[in-house]
Amino acid sequence: MIEELLLYICAVAALVGGSAMIVVRQPMRVAMALIYCMIALGGVYGLLGVHVIAVFQIMIYVGAVMVFMVYAIMLLDVRDTSYIRRYSALLWPGLVAATLLAAVLLWAAQRTVAPTAPAGAAGFGVQSFSVSFLSEYWLYFELTSVLLVVAVLAAVAVVKARSRRHG
Repeated sequence: MIEELLLYICAVAALVGGSAMIVVRQPMRVAMALIYCMIALGGVYGLLGVHVIAVFQIMIYVGAVMVFMVYAIMLLDVRDTSYIRRYSALLWPGLVAATLLAAVLLWAAQRTVAPTAPAGAAGFGVQSFSVSFLSEYWLYFELTSVLLVVAVLAAVAVVKARSRRHG
């Protein structure tokens, strides 16, 4: 009972964080909302029993990727006047669309029955994930790391170019 309540709390927290990413205008606040959403999703994964994914969610996405994103945002000198307004002009249409989407999802959830896993189905384990990750996906992971470093270097170059132009 308490696990189910915690699952709903984490799911609502992830929804709130995701909604805040869409609504808020300042880049740093958007990044903080994304961190909040990723931590809540880590809680959802943990409560659903896929602890490996929960740990990777927190360690990789929150711990590494979001640190790079926050670092890049902090390096950018944002002097755009469009960030003065706190919320986007699309706030109300977005809220209406989100309400309609939630209503459709609730209606669909009430009409469908959750499928059950077959009796012999194996769960998700660390060993199968490790073998799959190290044999198939390691190159993509490393290329993503290089891409993030290049993005940070590009942000630094843009800031230096602007500072040279503006004195």
